[in-house]
Amino acid sequence: MQLLLQILTLLGSVAMLMYGMKVMSEGLQKMAGSKLSNVLGTMTTNRFSGVLTGAFITASIQSSTATTVMTVSFVSAGILTLRQAISVIMGANIGTTFTAWIMVLGGGSLDMRFIVYFAIVLAVILIYTKRKANMGEFIIGLALMLLGLTTLKINANEMHLDEIHAVVNFFASTSSFGYGSYFLYLLVGGMLTFAVQSSAAIMAITMTLCSSHILPIDMGIALVMGENIGTTITSNVVALSASSQARRAAMAHLVFNVFGVIWVLCVFRWFVSTICNLWHVEFTPGQVQDISPDQLNAILATFHTAFNVCNTCILIGFVPQLEKLVCQIIPNKIKEEEGQLKFITGGLMSTSEFSILQAWKEIHVMADRVARMIGMLRTLYATKDDSEFASTFSRVEKYEGISDRMEVEIAGYLNKVADGRLSEQSKHEVHKMLRIVSELESVGDANYNIARYIKFRHEGKYQFTEYQNDNVAHMFDLLDTALHNMVAVLEDVNYISDNDFMAACNMEHEINNYRDLLKAQNTVNITEHKYAYLMGVNYMDIINECEKMGDYIINVNEAVSERKCQD
Repeated sequence: MQLLLQILTLLGSVAMLMYGMKVMSEGLQKMAGSKLSNVLGTMTTNRFSGVLTGAFITASIQSSTATTVMTVSFVSAGILTLRQAISVIMGANIGTTFTAWIMVLGGGSLDMRFIVYFAIVLAVILIYTKRKANMGEFIIGLALMLLGLTTLKINANEMHLDEIHAVVNFFASTSSFGYGSYFLYLLVGGMLTFAVQSSAAIMAITMTLCSSHILPIDMGIALVMGENIGTTITSNVVALSASSQARRAAMAHLVFNVFGVIWVLCVFRWFVSTICNLWHVEFTPGQVQDISPDQLNAILATFHTAFNVCNTCILIGFVPQLEKLVCQIIPNKIKEEEGQLKFITGGLMSTSEFSILQAWKEIHVMADRVARMIGMLRTLYATKDDSEFASTFSRVEKYEGISDRMEVEIAGYLNKVADGRLSEQSKHEVHKMLRIVSELESVGDANYNIARYIKFRHEGKYQFTEYQNDNVAHMFDLLDTALHNMVAVLEDVNYISDNDFMAACNMEHEINNYRDLLKAQNTVNITEHKYAYLMGVNYMDIINECEKMGDYIINVNEAVSERKCQD
């Protein structure tokens, strides 16, 4: 019964560690909003700044997986080039070693429980008073992570694994194959990390086994190398449905770590011996050494850091060659279908907060696509050739279908985001985005309706007067300007100036007033027999639908700025 309780405690402490890191990462990302992701696009001007950026972000959010998945998503979206992404991924490998040093502190001789319980009390106060709730979430995540590490250490001591002959004999027998044992533990480390999806959890287990004096330090280091390869699987899985460039970025992560493992294996014992000497420990291959748990954990953390830093220093000068290699491994896909989502093809990002950024970018793409339709309407309105007319109308119809599909896919994605752990501000953002997506789809519908009215005119062989043609052309000009301004606003939703918003409102008023003027004049012209009644109806159908499109456009601007135009 005691053994069963100890096993459950072991599993529970590992689960607490993993959950604590997840909550800590999400809390920090909520506090930062989109700032961390913006750093990726603005601080990767060269490979060295890219490495520093990747290391800083990963050390901040405590998840190399989050950084790598985010980087792959941005490559898919075109925010980062493949070369920039490779340098960021290199930095992420360095940043993730910070986690190991936290484990050295949390799993060392210092009893963290007093600090942990105080942190939990503070975090609960912050969360329940809703003052700095995200900060509270970050603190409680850190506290749970340290509590998991402390519990893992205490439980390992109580289990006395070094006194269980079956366990000792197992590790002793699997550590007696020389380099064969290194390959075995390398494979085990990779498989466990892939299965658990957390290199931090496997690192904690590795430290526990080594500090319990049942796993030789070189076998523990082999496990750590396997963890480095296993953690690359997530980004490759995420990139499967993404663009070729995104898949290449994920493959670069795998190639980077595999290369590092290969060259370290060539000098493995010398490398391990050098690390041990730094901590004044004499290295004996395949043998459990009687040194303090703190020293053993520090050696593992030092190796993890040295491995990734050295690997980065070697490959930083060969980023172009690495880029060329992954391009050869993963050739270009067949041309992607027009209208396919660009930003969210890889699924949700590491947290709901960052997924919102993806959705905003996708909404901007949707706005740009529906804005293109006004140019198609101009061509459709002006053409007389039946074949060209049919081709242009079919293109308008296709784009309307694209807008319908994008609305459904983006809204579905936002609903998944809403199921995550969102701050109040982010919940508000999701509601706002759902409204904007709906309005953009209505813009696409309005364009298609105008195309149908133009088709009615074309099939009826109506010859609009020069006066009518000029008015329709001017209305198209007004809509073109309004659509251009709307797309510009959605490109940077965090800032819309008062002047920009007033310009959008003025344009809406101008469209409404122009429609009213043309409506009144149309009645007069029909009465005076300047053109036939049906021609006048068709003409006003086009004008009225243009005015409706203007309403949808201003609705987008009002949703973004959260203001209403004055009548």
